[in-house]
This record gives sequence, C-alpha cells and structure tokens, in this order.
Amino acid sequence: MKPKHLLLILVINFVWAFNVVAVKMAVTEAQPLTAVALRYCIVLLVCLPWLRWQPGRMGTILVTGLIAGALFMGLGGLGFALADNVSALAIAGQLGVPFSLLLAVFVYRERIRWPRITAVVLCFLGVAVMGFDPAIAHESIALWLTVTASLCWAIGNLLFRKLAGISVLTIHAWLALISIPMLFGASLIFEPGAFARIPDLRLDTWGWITYSALGASLLGHGGMSWLFQRYPVSTVSPLTLPAPLLSVIMAVVVLGTPITGQMVAGGILTLIGVAIITTRTAQKRDLEPS
Repeated sequence: MKPKHLLLILVINFVWAFNVVAVKMAVTEAQPLTAVALRYCIVLLVCLPWLRWQPGRMGTILVTGLIAGALFMGLGGLGFALADNVSALAIAGQLGVPFSLLLAVFVYRERIRWPRITAVVLCFLGVAVMGFDPAIAHESIALWLTVTASLCWAIGNLLFRKLAGISVLTIHAWLALISIPMLFGASLIFEPGAFARIPDLRLDTWGWITYSALGASLLGHGGMSWLFQRYPVSTVSPLTLPAPLLSVIMAVVVLGTPITGQMVAGGILTLIGVAIITTRTAQKRDLEPS
C-alpha cells in the first residue's frame, strides 16, 4: 500500500475516534435527534450534486435510508445523550461486526468455522462484562441503545451490498434526504422546543455537528469505500482496528470518562473478537471469485 494511502487510513482512524467527542458534545447541546438531523442536512448539502434517481433500486435505497440512516444514527445519538461514560459505548458500537457476520450466516448461508464462532462469543461476552460493571450500571439504557444501533448498522451493511455500483456520495445523499424528515419529525415529538432553538445554537456546537458530517460520514466512510476499490479487503479492513481503542483514549483524555478494570476486561474481549472476525472475514472475501 502506498504511504499516502496508509496516511489516509491513519487520518480516518483518528477522525472516527475523535467523533466520539464530537457526537457527545453535539447531542448534549442540540438534543440527539435534532443534532443528527442537522448533521444529515450538512451531508445532503455537500452531496446534493450527486443525487441521482436510481431506477429499479429506489426501494432498497428507501429501506437503507430508514435503517442505516435514521434508525442507526438516531439510536446512536440517543445513546450518547444518555451516557456519561461514552468509552463503553465506543466498544459496544463494535458489535456491528459480529452482527454483520451473523446476518450473513442467516441471510446468505455463509459458512463459518470455530475461529469466527469463538470471536462472536467473545464480542458479546465482552459487552456483557461491561454491562454488569457497577460503575456504568446506571447507563444500561444507553448501552442497549448502542447495541440496537449496531444491529441497524449491520442490517444496513447487507443492504449496501445490493447498492453495489452506485457512487458512495449518491448513497449518502439519499440517506440524508430520507433521514432528515424522519429525524426532524421525531424531534418535534420527543424533543419539544429543540427545533425552535436551532438558530440559537452556539458556533462550537455547529462545529461539532459539521465535524461529524464532513469528517466521520464523508471523509471516513467515503475514504474507506475509495480504498476498498483499490486494495484487497484483507489489506484495508485490519488497518481500521485501532479506531475503537483510539475512541476510548479520546473519551478519557478529552471528556474525562473513568475507566474501570471490568471495562478494560470487557473491552479487550470485544476487541479481540472484532479483530478475529475482521481479519478472517476479509481474507475469506479476497479468496472468493469476483
């Protein structure tokens, strides 16, 4: 891999890691559903030139926008708004990896052997260990919201397979267009007054929202899609593994979130499982005939 492309992956890892801080700041100041809706407004504004009607695939795009857009981002935002310790959420969010594998087994009849089966068990065991930590017992709702959001992300991954060949910017434009009215509608119902306070949001709050939109969504996901077009999956995927660890470090350094021994143990179990699934699944995909 060329050095400039390795640098891009390094930047993406740090962008995704710091997004933990950006999301927490944004949902605290602007309310979660409103913050996510505004994030998608920025994404739509940037991606609007790539918005194209996709004959025969709009049904899939609509469902993808609902699940991988509004539900995934909305539930994730709610989780961050309810949590004081976002480090645990950064780890729990990695359950999207084992969820994706399990869905591939059930939907595509993909066969998995004992290394990945063991890895799935490790992932869920790690989150369970963190969930029973007395230090974050009061944040169980936030943890479960993050787990549910991870499931939505995994379902979205399956749907993205059906959108192969469509520009990532076109997909993001449609996800934003579909998600915005749903999120703003939910905000009007569940966050009274939040919509009216948008003009009064501080400049730094807009900065956090813009960071998530341009950094995490477009640079992060768009950059990874670009790299996957140029390198084998087994080369690119493992290089994203530092992101959750960096997220925890960012949360501790910037937000001052506490770390307990039980959280460390649960996090290690989950990240080991994610690493095994990521590397072995990537190798398997590269061996499949294209």
